[in-house]
Parts: sequence; structure tokens; C-alpha cells
Amino acid sequence: MKWIVLAIIVGIAGYTFLTLKYRKPGHAFEPYTDLKNRANTKRLLDAGYQRVSVEAVIPSDPSAAGPSAAVTSVAGGLPPLLREKLIDPPALPAEIVSVAAAPTANALMAYPIGFRCTLPDNKQQLAGADIYVRADQVVIAPDFDRLAGGLLSRTRESVIRITVPAGVLKPGQYHVTLLGAHGSKSWTLQVH
Repeated sequence: MKWIVLAIIVGIAGYTFLTLKYRKPGHAFEPYTDLKNRANTKRLLDAGYQRVSVEAVIPSDPSAAGPSAAVTSVAGGLPPLLREKLIDPPALPAEIVSVAAAPTANALMAYPIGFRCTLPDNKQQLAGADIYVRADQVVIAPDFDRLAGGLLSRTRESVIRITVPAGVLKPGQYHVTLLGAHGSKSWTLQVH
């Protein structure tokens, strides 16, 4: 019996040593998620899209500062090409109610966008946002997760702030669309 216990202890010690010495840094390989993300990226690049994941936050002070671009209402939903290329489409808000975004931006500075949206129900929680850039088109897709169990959000309306990182948009004129499932907003952005 003592030899079995000794063999187990030596085996555990050896396994621990090898694991700590040769473990790959970072997160472990998750086959389904990693391969899906890789396929998604390849399909977007083949279609000419550049995807940038950005943090979307609910600001403590929702008031907008400065002049805002002339925003128009457009049809909701993902553009056809983007819908075709995405493996898992984002869970969009029901409608974008209003947008506060400057009509011009500096390519070397971050570009903040504030907006108010309505959600389809009280079971949604902000997860983030992705920005898709293709030629002179910029598509911003906020993403929401379902709340688990019996949890509910306080209201179906959310105020959200997204910041486009510096260097994502090159100098030029862009047509920006902020997506909602049933109603989106669009404006023109001049980047210097």
C-alpha cells in the first residue's frame, strides 16, 4: 500500500512540475469558440471588412457635450453582406432612438458616440459593440446578452457610450450607421 501512495505522490509532483514549467501562457484553447472566431474573421476579411471590438458603457452622466452631426433614420437590421458573412449575428437593440456624435473627428484621437436605444424586453444586458469598417462605410453593432434566471433590467431604454479608438478610422469621409433591429440611425463623418 505504501508503494501505491508513494507512486501517486511522485506522479502528482511530476505532473505539477511539468505543467508549471511548460504551460502555455494565456487562456486555454477552446475549440468551438476559437475556431468559430477564426472562421468569422476570415469571412469578414474576405468581404473587405475590418472588425474592431470596442467597449460599450452605460455612462454615469448621459448628457451630451458639443455639436452633433445631422442624424437620419434608416431601416433596421444588419446590412445584407454583413448578415451573410457573420456566423453569429449580434443581438441588436430594438431601435436606436437618438444619437449624439460629432460630425468631424481627428484620426489620432478617440471618437465618442453616445446614443439612446430601446430593448425588445427587460431581459437584455449590454455586452459590448463591434465596429465594421469597409471602404467608406462604418457599421456599429451594439450587442446585448440575455439576463439569466428571473433577473430583469429596470427599464427597456438604455443610454450607451461607445468610443472608437484612435487610428481605427483613416482620414476621409465616412457614412456611419448605428444598428438597431427595427430602426437604425445614420450620419456622415469627416475624419481629418
